[in-house]
Amino acid sequence: MASSYSGSSRPKYFHFNPNTFLTASSISLFLMCCMLLVFIFISLSSLYGSFPFLKQVPEGTQFIRPVHGSNRDKPMSKSCSGLPLNLSKYEEGSWIYDGTKRPLYNEQCPFQRNAWNCIKNARPNMDKISGWKWVPKHCELPQINPHLFLKSVRNMNIGFVGDSLNENLLVSFLCILRTADEGARKWKRKGAWRGAYFPKFNVTVGYHRAVLLAKYEWQPANVTTHSVQHGVKGTYRVDVDIPADDWVNVTNYYDVYIFNTGHWWNSVKFPKETPLMFHKEGKLISPTLRIRDGLHIVLQSMASYIENTIPRDRLKLWRTQSPRHFYGGEWNQNGSCTFDTLLDDRKLDEWFDPKKGGVNREARELNSIIKYALHRTSIHQLDLTHLSELRADAHPALWLGRKDAVAIWGQDCMHWCLPGLPDTWVDVLSAVIIEHLNAKRRCLLSSDT
Repeated sequence: MASSYSGSSRPKYFHFNPNTFLTASSISLFLMCCMLLVFIFISLSSLYGSFPFLKQVPEGTQFIRPVHGSNRDKPMSKSCSGLPLNLSKYEEGSWIYDGTKRPLYNEQCPFQRNAWNCIKNARPNMDKISGWKWVPKHCELPQINPHLFLKSVRNMNIGFVGDSLNENLLVSFLCILRTADEGARKWKRKGAWRGAYFPKFNVTVGYHRAVLLAKYEWQPANVTTHSVQHGVKGTYRVDVDIPADDWVNVTNYYDVYIFNTGHWWNSVKFPKETPLMFHKEGKLISPTLRIRDGLHIVLQSMASYIENTIPRDRLKLWRTQSPRHFYGGEWNQNGSCTFDTLLDDRKLDEWFDPKKGGVNREARELNSIIKYALHRTSIHQLDLTHLSELRADAHPALWLGRKDAVAIWGQDCMHWCLPGLPDTWVDVLSAVIIEHLNAKRRCLLSSDT
C-alpha cells in the first residue's frame, strides 16, 4: 500500500514503489542526455564555426530596400551585380521581308503620338514597312511576346531617360505591352514626362524627358552687356556636372534604365543667337566650349553620376544614335525621305560616313563620342544604329497628321512611323532584359548552393 503524507509530517517508514522509481530514473537520464548534447554542440561550433543546416549570410551581402513592390527585397550578392551581356550579337544582320508579319498594335493605341501614327495619317505602304524582319547574323531574335515579357518583369519598373528618339522607342514599347494588359493606364509621376502602369503585372514604364541629360536653363541677355551688340538674344546655361531635374531623383526607382542623348547637340537647336554656355562647379568654363566639346564633358560626367548613384544590380543601357535619312538637304532645306525601299548595304558609308561630309553623318559622329564616354563603365551600349541605317523607308516624312506640319518643320526624316522600325528595337530591348534577368537568376541560384 502506498504511503501518503501531508504538511511537514514525515512517514515512519519508506515504502518502495517501483513505478515511482522508474519515472524518476527516466527523467534523470533525459536531463543527462540533454546536457551531453549541449556540450557536443558547443564544442563542434568552436571547432568548425557553423553547421551545414545553419545557413549564414555571406560576407559582403547587400540588402536592397524594396521599392514599389519589386523583387529587390532579397539579398543581392556583389558577385551577381554588373553581369556581362553580349549585346553586339544583335548588331550585324540583314532585313528579310516576311509578308505574313503583322504589327502587334494599330493606330488606336492610346499611347500613340499623332505625328508618328502613320496608319492614321495615311502613309502609303504601312503593311510593307511592318513586314520586314531583322535577322541577326550571330543569334536568333524572336518577336516579343508581350504577355510572357510582362510576366518575366512582374513587379518591376523600367525607365527611359533622354530625347524624343527614346520617346519614339517608348511609345512602341507601351503600345506592344498594352496588348497583354488592356487595363494599362497613363502614368506621369516621379518627374516623368509620360509613361504607363500595367496593373495586371504591377509594372511601371516611365519616360523622363532630358534632351541634354545635364541640367540647362534659359538666361536672357542683359541689355547692358556687349552680347546684344552681336545679336545674342540670350544663352542656355548648361551645368555639365548636374543631372537634369527630370531624372535626378529616380536613380533608385527603376530596375532597368535606357538612356540616350545626341539629337539636340547641334547648331540647329542652339544657333549662335542662343548658344550653349557650359558651367562646372557653378563657374563658367573658359575658354568657351564648342557644342561637341561640351557633349564630351557632359557624357563623361553623366556616366560617372549613373555609375555612382544607380545600384550595380540594376540594368543600365545606353541606346546609340538613331540615323536620319534626309535626301537633298537638311530638314530646313527641303530635305526629303519619301522612300519606299530599303537602302543598299553597300551605300551606307556614302550616306553616313563622316568622312563623306553628308547631312546624315551625325549618328556615327555622336556614337564615337558616346562609346568613348562609356568605356570601362557598367553601362551597356544598346547599338541600334546599323540596323536602322538601312530603313530609309520607315520615317513619317510628309505624313505628320497636320496640313501645315511640313511647311513649319519640314519632313520628318528623323523619327519613325509607329507601327514600324521601333517595334524591332523593342524586340532587341526585350531580349536583352530577359537575358539579363536569366543571368541574374542563374547567378543567385548558384550562390545559394
